[in-house]
Amino acid sequence: MYSVSLKKIIKEFGLTILTENVDIDGKLVETPEINRPALQLAGFFEYFDSERLQVIGIVEYTYLSKMSPEKREETLQKIFSHKIPAVVMCRGLDAFPEMIDYASKNNVPILQTDDTTSDFMSEIIRWLNVQLAPRMTMHGVLVDVYGEGILIIGESGIGKSEVALELIKRGHRLVADDAVEVKRVSHETVVGSCPGLIRDFIEVRGVGVINVKQMFGVQSVKEAQGIDLIIKFENWEKGKQYDRLGLEAEYMDVLGNQIVCQTIPVRPGRNLAMICESAAISRRQKKMGYNAAQDLSERIMGGKENFE
Repeated sequence: MYSVSLKKIIKEFGLTILTENVDIDGKLVETPEINRPALQLAGFFEYFDSERLQVIGIVEYTYLSKMSPEKREETLQKIFSHKIPAVVMCRGLDAFPEMIDYASKNNVPILQTDDTTSDFMSEIIRWLNVQLAPRMTMHGVLVDVYGEGILIIGESGIGKSEVALELIKRGHRLVADDAVEVKRVSHETVVGSCPGLIRDFIEVRGVGVINVKQMFGVQSVKEAQGIDLIIKFENWEKGKQYDRLGLEAEYMDVLGNQIVCQTIPVRPGRNLAMICESAAISRRQKKMGYNAAQDLSERIMGGKENFE
């Protein structure tokens, strides 16, 4: 389980604190889901997701305003008696006096945003999904090549950083060298970034540590990138059969997501940077529906009429 502090959420979304007497230090949000307490306002508290941020929109606000003062007090007392991380009032709506009272008694912050309910919920859910995503650290180099996130892995000393340096010289961008923090932000997307301590640095054996941002400019680095392809470098083994057509894709499991993985044999004289560029372009073509290996196979199976 991961968490994000309420202070960070307030700063990120520019929220206004309506309960100044409530201490927000140490308050954490541990789930990316958001709840609009419509059923709770109607008195139904079974399956109440009280650990989520509670969002009050114009619908909930209007419903509360039409209640009698006694009923509104009773309903709000029940809601705030649960362990709620915070309540967010959308559209710049002011909290009812009863809300302020019960929030103060139960140490629940009430926050305010001028955004519409739908806009705020969509943005904070997207942001929390990234902040609270399952994660791991992988040994490798992550580069952005023609917009495709290429994670280069392989045993230590095989030449990953040297290839990344050549790619940077060709105009591509470095995301992380040596340690890549990987987050699973959805069932289809895995995002890689660099730990802050070593961001922008790359280590080249025989040369030492290089600050890529200082040497090649701000255009040569990137903070985060979705991982679209994994390239695995391995030493060339004589007699071993390597895939020469690429008809069948291989995959690597990363945090439950299946990412295409290509094994590239390393031997003197091979231009690995150019191979990585070609792999990135080929990956993009396949996303757009074109597979060169399949095209060649269909030509061969179709006979000479395809060449006439």
